[in-house]
Amino acid sequence: MVAPLKVGIAGLGTVGAEVVRLIEEQSRMLSARSGRGVRVVAVTARSKAKKRGVDLRGIEWAKNPLQLANDPGIDCFVELMGGSGDPAFAAIEAALNGPEDCIREMRDTYR
Repeated sequence: MVAPLKVGIAGLGTVGAEVVRLIEEQSRMLSARSGRGVRVVAVTARSKAKKRGVDLRGIEWAKNPLQLANDPGIDCFVELMGGSGDPAFAAIEAALNGPEDCIREMRDTYR
């Protein structure tokens, strides 16, 4: 059996929370299509206490995006933070230089 793809998501606003929800809701279909499971295993956001309408129990919280991007326990870093420059730029740069894949929302992130 192939190990599941372990995803880390930076940014839990409208888009990030929905991505977490969809991965959970459509896990069987994603597994059937990809040949392996897909699990969100870690997240980071500005506020851990904010209500997001998605169950985050059992998902690890990283202190910041850079820590998440450097987490050896994830296979894919997904950047969905608002704004430009740091901390998004530094986290994307770290993820691109690391062993995991990196997916980012298309915005003006670069300096």
